[in-house]
Amino acid sequence: MGLLRFVVSPEELLKDWPEVYRGFLAGPDGRIFPSRMEIDGNIIGCRRNTSESGKFHVAWPVPGHGRLLLTTGSLPERNEPYILALELARGKIVQLRDQASQWELAGLRVPETYLELLRKAHTHFRQAVLEDDVAKVSALAAESIVLACEAARELGLSYARQALSSRQQRYPHLPAVLGVELEHAAPAENWSRITSPFNSACLRLSWKEVEPSEGEYVWDLTDQQIDWCESRKMVVRAGPLLDFGAGGLPSWLAPWEHDPFNLQSFICDFIETAMLRYQGRVRLWEIATRVNTGGALTLPEDQRLALLARVLDIARQVDEESQLILRVDQPWGEYMAKGQHRLSPIQTVDALVRSGVGLSGANLEVTIGYQPASTIHRDLLDFSRLIDLWGGLGIPLYITLSCPSSATADLETTTDIEVDHRLWNEGPNETRQAQWAAEIMQLLIAKPAVVGVTWKHLSDATPHSLPHGGLWNAKAEPKQIFQRLMNLT
Repeated sequence: MGLLRFVVSPEELLKDWPEVYRGFLAGPDGRIFPSRMEIDGNIIGCRRNTSESGKFHVAWPVPGHGRLLLTTGSLPERNEPYILALELARGKIVQLRDQASQWELAGLRVPETYLELLRKAHTHFRQAVLEDDVAKVSALAAESIVLACEAARELGLSYARQALSSRQQRYPHLPAVLGVELEHAAPAENWSRITSPFNSACLRLSWKEVEPSEGEYVWDLTDQQIDWCESRKMVVRAGPLLDFGAGGLPSWLAPWEHDPFNLQSFICDFIETAMLRYQGRVRLWEIATRVNTGGALTLPEDQRLALLARVLDIARQVDEESQLILRVDQPWGEYMAKGQHRLSPIQTVDALVRSGVGLSGANLEVTIGYQPASTIHRDLLDFSRLIDLWGGLGIPLYITLSCPSSATADLETTTDIEVDHRLWNEGPNETRQAQWAAEIMQLLIAKPAVVGVTWKHLSDATPHSLPHGGLWNAKAEPKQIFQRLMNLT
């Protein structure tokens, strides 16, 4: 068993830092090790099954940025514990310099504000290295982290502006489709406002909801939504048809979970029924979600992949003209630290691409600020590297985003998911939600591999899956995020 140990100073930080238990180790190639966190006084340890060097990842409280995922450099095991703040500062500065160098080679004009912040971060880091007292080292390193995160934001925003400007010179309109998921909402009079920032809509077409009892279908809401979209000439995406997450498939399937033949028959029958009903009206089908994380009917990883490959083959036979995409949750793969999965998210999709089953693209779902399972909060540079990595698959990428605007009770939520009030220092609010969404979307649509960006749900006034994640509040009034996204167009 390998163990990396770190000193945390001040020790009081551990009293309100539950994110430390989600820390994990990854290899230099990004492969995530099954990891287990241990705490003894002010010493934290991350244990895994190998003794090779690794990078420690943890959400660290950064003033002005919230609980942000930071990463150390690649560290070997040693008897003396590392000073955590110092190693996180070192890792962030190295990431900054590497990314800036790559973008400069590609023609990016690095802003002076970034260079000044980086110089200040270096200064504090150098002072920290020269100190002997752990408390002073940690305090100086923490200041260096704040400056480095500010520098990362400036660098990321500058890249997004310049790259987007370059793309817009070649395209008269936005080079990516902007969409919104309608979830459980029925068309209403105020929906006329949607078409200003958005030219695409995703219809919720989940098997569990469409066929709650075997052989009994409920199409009413989907019919209303697709009629409205067609009347506004919006690009229509439907799905995910299948949800392989815990509780995501119809409960009446349970007796067949250990009968792969009949299970496949039921699934393929629904896929065929749904696609034939809307054939010619839906051109972009989201076939499944949570294939990488799983949890439905205790289906093992290999069985999920084999089943999905067969489903994609059937869907392609039903409609040769449609595009078939797959939704991937937690696309960085931090859930792999639990040791319950062999394949990373990108390996799962790559296996399907290589099998030649006709996969047309991948939709990466990034939801931050929720419990128990959501993506850890990351900055613009991490998003950029994620898109560059997935772009290597050579398939179009769609991104679905969400974060909360409040931590209060949400009476319309349909799940047991809760808001993480620690997401930002002052707690989730409309201003932070709007700023995060606008900055991330600007970066994403600047990436050539990204063909569409979608917000997770429209309104908090109608039933929805993620608390306070809508573009409109519980009174169906636009939030700040809605205006910010209008300005993108």
